[in-house]
Amino acid sequence: MKSIISFFLRFVPRKYLQLFSHIGLQVLKVWYRGNKVECTVCQSTFSEFLPYGRLVSRSNALCPNCLALERHRLLWLFLNQKTSFFEQKLDVLHIAPELCFMDRFEKVHGDRYITADIESPLAKVKLDVHDIPYPEANFDVVFCNHVMEHVTDDYKAMSEIFRVLKPGGFAILQIPLFHPLKDETYEDPTITDPRERETAFGQDDHVRMYGKDYADRIRSVGFEVEESKYVEEFSPEEQKRYALPTDEIIFYCKKK
Repeated sequence: MKSIISFFLRFVPRKYLQLFSHIGLQVLKVWYRGNKVECTVCQSTFSEFLPYGRLVSRSNALCPNCLALERHRLLWLFLNQKTSFFEQKLDVLHIAPELCFMDRFEKVHGDRYITADIESPLAKVKLDVHDIPYPEANFDVVFCNHVMEHVTDDYKAMSEIFRVLKPGGFAILQIPLFHPLKDETYEDPTITDPRERETAFGQDDHVRMYGKDYADRIRSVGFEVEESKYVEEFSPEEQKRYALPTDEIIFYCKKK
């Protein structure tokens, strides 16, 4: 199963995975029936989650029902327990929206919830994060997860997110972390071959590998950044039950 999923992730275009992967995975649910693990997003239980990963496949990672990964299950808990995201209707911009969240977020925020992507067929708006087509101070919340490692100019993208966020609003800007983290972000625009990028940055469509300076890069455009190790608030038993990422840092970014 690990090699099959890895193959699809590496060689099937992202837009087709977004359109059809959840259909195929529904068939697998019957083989993973059980109660050892629980998805915090959809509340489904299984004997274990599916493996997931391109080069290195992680066991017990992907919920076959809603497609939530470890980081999604942790973020869902964070939003529930540390923010007012589910308590009132907000103006939300969700860039590169994750399928496991879309319907659930829209149920809360209605037509004030905007999904956007440069190519995803699931998003409502086609959008380049370098040039967000919305006025200043337009959104209460912006999600932009696992995007910054793909974009040409991450400072420009962060600045645009800061611009469209209302004062008092927050953004979640997650990125993949390859431990042990280097002190500084590594990027080299001369590396253009997909296989070389895969070796250098962990994925063939990544253009940088972030280091310990990531939060400072976000702060440089005006954000206040809390580097939350929220997962540490859960017991080892809860971390195992929900299959949470034990080394994940949530970058909770606020605009004064």
